[in-house]
Amino acid sequence: MDICAPFAGIVRYHVAAGDTVDTGDTLATVEAVKLEAPVLAPGPGTVGTLARDDFSDVVGGELLLEVTE
Repeated sequence: MDICAPFAGIVRYHVAAGDTVDTGDTLATVEAVKLEAPVLAPGPGTVGTLARDDFSDVVGGELLLEVTE
C-alpha cells in the first residue's frame, strides 16, 4: 500500500523501515503552519522504504512510504 501526504508540509516519521504496524497506527505526521495531520496505517503490515528523509518538505499526494502485507 502506498501511503501519501494529505497536503503540503513537513513530514515527521514515527516508524522505521521494517517495523510491523497494525490498522490505525500512526506512521507519520505532516505539519503545515499550525495544522498537523497524522498519517495512519490503513491496514496491518510491514513498513517498507521511507520515500523521504525525516523533516523533509512534501507536496500533497507525494509518496511517503509503503506498507506491505
